[in-house]
Amino acid sequence: MNDAPIGIFDSGIGGLTVTHSLFECLPHESTIYFGDTARVPYGPKSPATVRRYSLEILEWLLSQRIKAVVVACNTSSAHAIETLQDHSDVPVIGVIEPGARAAVAATQGGPIGVIGTAGTIASGAYQRAIHDLSPATHVEQVSCPLFVPLVEEGWFEHPASELIAREYLDPLVAAGTDTLVLGCTHYPLLKPLLARVLGEQVVLIDSADETALAVRRVLSSLDLEAGPDNPANHRFAVSDDQQRFLDVGSRFVGERLSHVEVVPLG
Repeated sequence: MNDAPIGIFDSGIGGLTVTHSLFECLPHESTIYFGDTARVPYGPKSPATVRRYSLEILEWLLSQRIKAVVVACNTSSAHAIETLQDHSDVPVIGVIEPGARAAVAATQGGPIGVIGTAGTIASGAYQRAIHDLSPATHVEQVSCPLFVPLVEEGWFEHPASELIAREYLDPLVAAGTDTLVLGCTHYPLLKPLLARVLGEQVVLIDSADETALAVRRVLSSLDLEAGPDNPANHRFAVSDDQQRFLDVGSRFVGERLSHVEVVPLG
């Protein structure tokens, strides 16, 4: 079981930011990544639909004999994490709690901003997680539904992306936010743009690294770590449009992303 892969899933390519952090933090671990590119984005969909999609992906990942699941999708983490944990016989780790923990550690006392999909923001999951750690902290939340399709198009520095970012982030600038949680795994791909819009005084929290550390702690506590001589293998699967996934995703995981298989679900 120790040499079994870690399963990772997201609504599209954004979860590759978490996957890259896992590669760096756990270099001996094998992985299987699933991007639900046929049904992206998850943000506008109802909680029930997100849970159904997430359970379908979980079922497929479990059939691949994985030893843990990383829900590298904030919307799924917000709406489906408990359901997935109830239906899984292996550990299921989400991205919200690690991101909230990092934000509370980084803030200098100003408001913490959270940006995410409509579903993640409406769930209030980040606000609850931050208040569990720091009840007095003020949290400003903004839904940014257009960011996911912009990232999926590879428009990381497009002038239209900057105009949209300034419109979305203006309330956070006005509120004096000193820390911003990127509450969607697609958003770190816009980091340079967001930093330029907000200014260098605002700390951007990418939960990918924190999530990778959380996975390492879970594997260690359960004695499921791969041995130092384990040859790490990485598989990538999508529900549709593997060529676009290859073209955009390879920028973030490099040569490891040389082949993508198509696994239709639903």
